[in-house]
Amino acid sequence: MESTVSLPPRTLSLWAAPPRRLVRLVAGLWLFGTGEALVIRGGLGNSPWSVFAQGVSRHTPLSIGGATILTSALILLLWTRMEVRPGLGTVANALLIGIAIDTTLGWVGEASAAPVRVAAVLTGIATVGVGSGLYLGCRLGPGPRDGLMLGLHARTGRPIALLRAGIELTALVTGTLLGGTAGLGTVAFAVLVGPAVHLGVRVLPGGPAPGVVAVARAG
Repeated sequence: MESTVSLPPRTLSLWAAPPRRLVRLVAGLWLFGTGEALVIRGGLGNSPWSVFAQGVSRHTPLSIGGATILTSALILLLWTRMEVRPGLGTVANALLIGIAIDTTLGWVGEASAAPVRVAAVLTGIATVGVGSGLYLGCRLGPGPRDGLMLGLHARTGRPIALLRAGIELTALVTGTLLGGTAGLGTVAFAVLVGPAVHLGVRVLPGGPAPGVVAVARAG
């Protein structure tokens, strides 16, 4: 399964964009966080990074969104010396997804009936795909987790697919040990999010940018 990481051309500014691209960026990241929250509300298992954030939230005063923001900030510190350029999109990713997760969790109650839970998970995955399709085309810098993956790839030369799988498996296992919820929803996310993102990038106006790299996504 595939996801995409947008690598902007060197001539394109990562810190300035016209209003239309900024609206697209914010909308995409907000939808991404909303989708993550819907998967959480399904109660069948979260995406790997949300499993980790939920696990952290069980042992700290942080909410799941707050733990997501803190995790993003710490990951950014890990690739400050790597050959990856952060941008406005990097910072927006680190902040907005966590805020959107907490906002949506505050608005949407936990699903109880099994069909509603399944619908919440599938709707969440689809929403993540739409959000990704919007923000990946903005070319304003990789997200913190993608930046780490790309930096490790530049440093080690190991395949991007292997690095992403290793990073997200580590987040999943650690989060589960901390008490985060993993289950069938996690498996569904791992299987379906790649095609959902691929479809979102291809179908939405603005499409994939030059230099888009296809990478395997484990969740």
